[in-house]
Amino acid sequence: MRYFLPLTVLGVILDGLLAAEARSVVVNLQQDVSQSHSLSRRAEGINQVAPASDSVSYYTLMSIGDIAFRIALDTGSSDLWLLSSDCLSSQCKSVPTYPLNFHSPSFGIINGNSTTFNLSFADTTVATGYLATENVQLSNFTIPDQIFGVVNNTNVTLNSQVSGLLGLGFPRLSEFSARVSTSLPFLNRLAQQGLMDYPLFGISLTRNMTGSLSLGAIDTSVVQNISLIEWHPVMPFSPFGAESNTSRYLQWAIPINALGVNGTSVAPQPTYPDIVGSSLALLDIGTNGIFGPYQDVSRMFDLIEGARLVDEQVGQWVIPCDTQVPMTFSFGHGNFTLQPTDYIIGPTTGEPSLCLAWPRASADVGDGIDWQLGTPFLRTVYSVFSFGISTKEPPMIGLYEINNSTTSNETISQISSFLASASPTITTTVPNSLLSTVTPTPVSYIFNTSVPASLGQIVASELGNSTYSPLLNGPTINASAIPAITPSPTLQTFIITDGTIVFTSTSVAATSSVALGRPPGVSGSKRLSSPPSVILGHLIGSLALLLFVTQNFLFVSV
Repeated sequence: MRYFLPLTVLGVILDGLLAAEARSVVVNLQQDVSQSHSLSRRAEGINQVAPASDSVSYYTLMSIGDIAFRIALDTGSSDLWLLSSDCLSSQCKSVPTYPLNFHSPSFGIINGNSTTFNLSFADTTVATGYLATENVQLSNFTIPDQIFGVVNNTNVTLNSQVSGLLGLGFPRLSEFSARVSTSLPFLNRLAQQGLMDYPLFGISLTRNMTGSLSLGAIDTSVVQNISLIEWHPVMPFSPFGAESNTSRYLQWAIPINALGVNGTSVAPQPTYPDIVGSSLALLDIGTNGIFGPYQDVSRMFDLIEGARLVDEQVGQWVIPCDTQVPMTFSFGHGNFTLQPTDYIIGPTTGEPSLCLAWPRASADVGDGIDWQLGTPFLRTVYSVFSFGISTKEPPMIGLYEINNSTTSNETISQISSFLASASPTITTTVPNSLLSTVTPTPVSYIFNTSVPASLGQIVASELGNSTYSPLLNGPTINASAIPAITPSPTLQTFIITDGTIVFTSTSVAATSSVALGRPPGVSGSKRLSSPPSVILGHLIGSLALLLFVTQNFLFVSV
């Protein structure tokens, strides 16, 4: 949701006791080695990503205070928040919530729970509460004392037992950082502490349960050739309001160079050509739609026969449901193609032969971001978000096309089958007369233009740890050196040490049968302080794993 401003994996299939116990041993061994020898650690991990039942959001599995939750992903915001047991809103009654009465030993109070927050999103939803700290785990990465929002009131509707939201944006966009100066978003802490193999994450979105979120590496089950990823520098933004007098990174936004419909190109018309210089596109995993400025969207639909504007207030167009023409978006290199089943929303009730379609025209809010490319676009690509490296490399977005743009257009039968199986009929009144395209009211640019923000700007802080060696900066991308990972069918963790760095990798299923929202030790869950029989099992698993590794020459001792 758009937030408004105020090493190669080594998998081991372990059966029986080893499968059940060795994973805990490996994680504990990782912690013990780190504490005993003060080794620097870098790692990679991968989680399953699944769509919620309403197809509005995508979620993955996280552990907060050793309690499992499904958490929605969002690149348009930067904070982690979770519905709590104190929340009395109707949205909180049907999903697992963080149990405040459990008194988690790792829960930390900030200013007597008096540091409050109020998050507002572009869809008019809000989430309010107070800030606290807790141990947070995503894949095999655990951050102690991570600041998160304890939500006690919200009108954000969450489905599929999703209990909160993980913002994947930059620290500058964080509302929590404005409340607590030491607060950093979860993934930014991983990047700034140098814990990931490389300071990036990759996302694959699908219409089923086969999506993934990779941390520190690229999912090679999706990306067949890493060298084919297009890389684009992220745009920094000038100061806003009382911010410090420097330009910094704010949103995952990149310049968009061309639009197309059925092979005809449309040049974007930026809202602020004399200030920003080009149209910017925000890649937003938390938005179930594609939005653009009226001046661009109207010209795109002019190229589709039978298209017409049906709602000036929301900027909605309809097209004939048997439309076969593709749409394309270009960021300076090749085209990324959307077939009709990618951009058609669904048929209208009054005219079932007419279908609502993306993009929708939206009003400007003064930030210079003209386009917002949400899940309909992101399902057609594998997207990589690199935080950059302080003093060495700017943040970058990598795009790998999943759809093959050289193939022929979808057939009418393919489109009809899609509409029958995956697209609902949407209550819409189609006007009896044609509507004129709206000319939006100009909005003043909200950033301080006296401080320039240049594409490719490298800042001295807030990016990845400076100990990383840059791979994405300069005219040649060192694709062969970018870390890669492949998901495994079950949860697996493996560890290798050369005496200096510990490398680990993990795969976690978002649809795991783990009990959601259940504290350790409650209703049969295993407590953190395990009984003797479990400890013995851990020791057996440890010896078995050590024997396996030694026999296969995967353990390197110095």
